[in-house]
Amino acid sequence: MTKREAQTRARELRLAGKTYNEIVAELGVAKSSVSLWVRDLPKPQKTAEQMQAMSEARWAPYREARDAKRQEIKHEAADQIGEMTERELFLLGVGLYWSEGAKSKPHRLSEQVTFINSDPDMIRVYLAWLALLGVKRERLRVRVMIHESADVTSAELFWADLAGIPASALGKTTLKTHNPKTVRKNTGENYRGCCVVRVLDSADLYRRIEGWWCGIVSSARPTDQQNRT
Repeated sequence: MTKREAQTRARELRLAGKTYNEIVAELGVAKSSVSLWVRDLPKPQKTAEQMQAMSEARWAPYREARDAKRQEIKHEAADQIGEMTERELFLLGVGLYWSEGAKSKPHRLSEQVTFINSDPDMIRVYLAWLALLGVKRERLRVRVMIHESADVTSAELFWADLAGIPASALGKTTLKTHNPKTVRKNTGENYRGCCVVRVLDSADLYRRIEGWWCGIVSSARPTDQQNRT
């Protein structure tokens, strides 16, 4: 390639958005020559794709290190739990229900044990807790709440399998009306709506849960407060 051909090609590459280093690598000429040949041309503007690639290259090592550290901490924390005793599961379940389960209100008395959640692991722990309490599966009524625009059938199969029941045993699914103006984040293939688990004839159980929670709150008070009562 002659000098003139190299100069022409260098200008073509610069107009195409190439950097000095990229032109040098392709043509095998000195960087000072490239600078001289193309210095009258406007500095190329990076495309959105190029900016994204640069950002990814810059932050990827940081994110990888951060994610590795996150997983390390999570695994260490999980190992600290080990095998739960029945009492530990019992106390955990009481707290889980009182934070996420349906509760009776002074203006709306409803002593009904009902638990609604979109997290499969929360439902698994809750079902394990009910089993520990001796609640038989035949007393459970399970149904799905989900947006009508989602894959309803797939969600029903998922929750039925998690609950250990055939899909035909699910209650009628509640479909939430889709509003196209609402920007929803809980979409995609992992969106399965919420699972609703209701216990039949559960007024006495509800009262016990409320009492258990009161016992936990009382026991959790600082020692100085307990001594003043």
